[in-house]
Amino acid sequence: MLPAAYRNMEQLATGFDPIAAPDASVLILGSLPSQQSLQKHEYYGNPQNVFWRVMGELFDAGPKIPYDKRSDRLKQCGIALWDVLHSSVRPGSMDAAIDQSTAKPNDFQTFFDDHPMLELLCFNGKKAAQLYARLVAAQGIVNIDGLEYKTMPSTSPAYASMQYDEKVRQWSAMRRSAGENRRL
Repeated sequence: MLPAAYRNMEQLATGFDPIAAPDASVLILGSLPSQQSLQKHEYYGNPQNVFWRVMGELFDAGPKIPYDKRSDRLKQCGIALWDVLHSSVRPGSMDAAIDQSTAKPNDFQTFFDDHPMLELLCFNGKKAAQLYARLVAAQGIVNIDGLEYKTMPSTSPAYASMQYDEKVRQWSAMRRSAGENRRL
């Protein structure tokens, strides 16, 4: 008999390819796309998630412009976007529902090899940082000298205890690494 997690394979969520230019200096990592994101085929597709509002304030990549233009704008600013997980069984959209026994990380070694100018890795919330630490860093999959790591406040609607202005203030710390030699 299959383990319980595999009995519900219709709940297997598979993430997206990264949004990234070869000269990216910042990589933002979420955990795994939400159900709304998967349905829309867009990172942070839930309109209650403030990720694109924050990117609008910091990089003119806000939700009022089309998704492909927002994605292009991030790339122009030296920002790459991806998730820690390639796939996992997760009923619903909550990070707490990710079945750790089915969690498969993305191929970070190849990504880092293809993006040698990375300086900063930002986690969109604690769960993304925990998943990376357990599934990537602890496994010795990658070791990048000089890469800085920052856990940012989650932009998820589930993390409502921090005010929006404070989230923007904390996320703005990545502006230095993003596009020091680019037009912001």
